Amino acid sequence: METARLLISCPDRPGIVATVAGFLAERGANIVALDQHSTGGADGGEFFMRLEFDPQGGGFDEAAFGPIAERFAMDWHVAQPGHRKRVAVLVSRYDHCLVDLLWRWRRGELLGDIGLVLSNHPALRDEADRAGVEFACVPVSPETKPDAERQMLELLGDRFDLVVLARYMQILSATFLAQVGCPVINIHHSFLPSFAGAEPYRRAADRGVKLIGATAHYVTADLDDGPIIEQDVQRVHHGHDVEALTRIGEDVERTVLARAVQWHLDDRVLVHGPRTVVFS
Repeated sequence: METARLLISCPDRPGIVATVAGFLAERGANIVALDQHSTGGADGGEFFMRLEFDPQGGGFDEAAFGPIAERFAMDWHVAQPGHRKRVAVLVSRYDHCLVDLLWRWRRGELLGDIGLVLSNHPALRDEADRAGVEFACVPVSPETKPDAERQMLELLGDRFDLVVLARYMQILSATFLAQVGCPVINIHHSFLPSFAGAEPYRRAADRGVKLIGATAHYVTADLDDGPIIEQDVQRVHHGHDVEALTRIGEDVERTVLARAVQWHLDDRVLVHGPRTVVFS
């Protein structure tokens, strides 16, 4: 928490790393970690960088960095030392992902603070209460969905830097996503793009798959089609029915979601169109 983190994406060209490093060195900052990636190509490609540095008592001068960012056409973001992102978790009746995130947060594994558990069912109120986290229940039906989403936006109230869908079994509207004001991460219980949508474990069992998985991705208006942050799989066999696949898959879900949330909170993810660059 003593270090700051600078994320940069821009067209690739010579001198980016040297210029940024020189800017920090002139201000007495010490670089402690640097990861970079270039897509290359005939046109030079796109350049991505995550840089972690100790400001040595001074802050990052964003105004002074502006001309450098403009010269290199940078899309950039800096997280100042000590900044902890505020997280809201949306959940329905399944508890495994929520309980895992709360456990990791209470152990200090997440570089952020969970401030709200928001659900369309009251079933998991006790889990939030045990963790000392505010809980709110907003029931949703097809008829009440617009009003329910307005209530949810009021509860979120621009208080959060990240919303996590920990098996929130509702499709968020494009209007909600446009107004929520922060990234939204979802865990989908299949290895996307396979079995997008509802009942992936049943559909996987019907197809007799030998691998099942989970996918954490940023949410867009297109169902289960946002930029993928993390995925994992588990081998299964013909003796596993839907119940067994679900039990095995839930272990994968919670670990995949936890990694994605950890990486986002630690400023390790850069979105590039439909893809991500993850400095893990």
